[in-house]
Amino acid sequence: MIGSVQRAMRLLEAVAAREHGAPAKQLAREAGLALPTAYHLLRTLVHEGYLCREKGLFFLGEAAERLSSSGAQQKRRSTVSDALARWRDSIGAPVYYAVYRDGEIEVMSVADTPGNPAVEEWADFRETGHAHAIGKCLLSQLDESARRDHLDRYPVRSLTPYTVRDNAGLLRRLERTGRMEPVTERQEYALGTVCAALPITAGTTAATMAISLPVHQADRLLPAARQLQGEIGRLLGSLAISISI
Repeated sequence: MIGSVQRAMRLLEAVAAREHGAPAKQLAREAGLALPTAYHLLRTLVHEGYLCREKGLFFLGEAAERLSSSGAQQKRRSTVSDALARWRDSIGAPVYYAVYRDGEIEVMSVADTPGNPAVEEWADFRETGHAHAIGKCLLSQLDESARRDHLDRYPVRSLTPYTVRDNAGLLRRLERTGRMEPVTERQEYALGTVCAALPITAGTTAATMAISLPVHQADRLLPAARQLQGEIGRLLGSLAISISI
């Protein structure tokens, strides 16, 4: 280890432990450093944006806050990925997590196995939200204006013989969707596959978790979706899950 890096890290830790800031002498004492060394490192950390100084007290700077934010984001992403993997194993089906952000459908995470593979994205998920359960679930959470804007950009088109035929038909189907009910599709995006998606709404952002199964297991779809719904409820009851991952 490079000694100066170790000493700088100890100073950062000492500052982070002081919510209301601390003077250089106190930080030097807590980090076990000579005062001249502490002053030199503190000036460097301020210059680089990891600390800021106000009225003789040192606080974490914007660069350190960005590191903290990135770390928290990674932790949230890891938590969601771990949860999807657990549900994949307990349900015996691929599990998907997606959000609607800036007018686009984004699949954020997928947990599958070689024995239960995810649906192959043969047609861009962002452009085919009318056909798959993930897209329809996200669109069902939008207001009418946002739905029509999405369909103006990505109009309905047939992917299989089972795909909804036009924008009007899709809008009618979305309007009939129950607020917390699973949204299902059967071979509308890919032949041989059925899917179900569950809505997750926080503030103004729409999100969903979904599962897919081969068509010969279609009778498992709704029971598996209900099982996933229960698992999501338990997770949300114990964790403030961020949908901005």
